[in-house]
Amino acid sequence: MAGLQAARERGRVGGRKKGLSPEAQRTAFACFQLWEGKSRTISEILKILNVSKATFYRYIACVK
Repeated sequence: MAGLQAARERGRVGGRKKGLSPEAQRTAFACFQLWEGKSRTISEILKILNVSKATFYRYIACVK
């Protein structure tokens, strides 16, 4: 704990960065557009963009 406190005092913050990478943002936007257009089924979108169903729904929630 002392080491973490010392790092914080030096301005270092640990942990994972919040948000999506630029590539993931593009994929999320593509998921949303295909889903919103209702021209394709969710299964087709998953195959086209090569994402899992869980990732697809996470991306949709992110973009909304």
